Amino acid sequence: MTPTPSPSHALRAHSFNAAAAQYAAHRPSYPPALFDAVEEVAGRSLTGAKVVDVGAGTGISTALLHDRGADVLAVEPGEGMAAEFRRRLPHIPIVRGNGNALPVAGAHADFVTYAQAWHWTDTTRSVPEVLRVLRPGGALALWWNTDALDVDWIGEAADRKGRLLGVDFAAKKRRAQGSTGLADPSGRLDFVREEVRWSRRVPIDAHLANVGSHSDFLVMPEDRRTAFLEEERAHLLEVFPDGTVEETYDVLLLVALRL
Repeated sequence: MTPTPSPSHALRAHSFNAAAAQYAAHRPSYPPALFDAVEEVAGRSLTGAKVVDVGAGTGISTALLHDRGADVLAVEPGEGMAAEFRRRLPHIPIVRGNGNALPVAGAHADFVTYAQAWHWTDTTRSVPEVLRVLRPGGALALWWNTDALDVDWIGEAADRKGRLLGVDFAAKKRRAQGSTGLADPSGRLDFVREEVRWSRRVPIDAHLANVGSHSDFLVMPEDRRTAFLEEERAHLLEVFPDGTVEETYDVLLLVALRL
């Protein structure tokens, strides 16, 4: 396939709202070891901490933070994602807003967290907002599930996806691993980087729904998306003839303290 033209950043950001249920049902969660690492680097427990979870989406990370005993306020810009959040987590408060202008009082939070969401912000605005909202000694924690490209089938799938989208995913991951400066070009935040590997086993249909829930695919013409995912199904059945896929992830975690 020839590469798909790159859609606008705003179009991709808004694409999740129409696919919120798919996102909630099929996106991967995060392992307990990730939150252990957040606490270790931050030097304090999530239990009893005031946490602002920004770009909360359908609440995958928010629910886990709540289960760790945190007092969580979710912030989500998208109407569709926020509606799915409220349907799934009616007991956790959520407000509409984004990281560039947080609807939160100053010095409110012990933690500000972003799961799969920091890259949607304008760091010239989101960094000062984090510093405003965090209490002294508080921590900003950013994390992303990234594909474990050293696993043969995952690397091969990333190459196929890269040819479709015109993206070198291996180079993109190396850049992310190699420099914390990408998360704050201003240098105001001093990040500690950790990586946590984990895996899950899901049916092929669930794996393909996960792939299709990413913004690059959500904004793609339906016929092109469907054709690619059907080709992927054939590739996957060669590797996983029983129909169950083992997805392996490296969670990239960045934590910075407000001194």
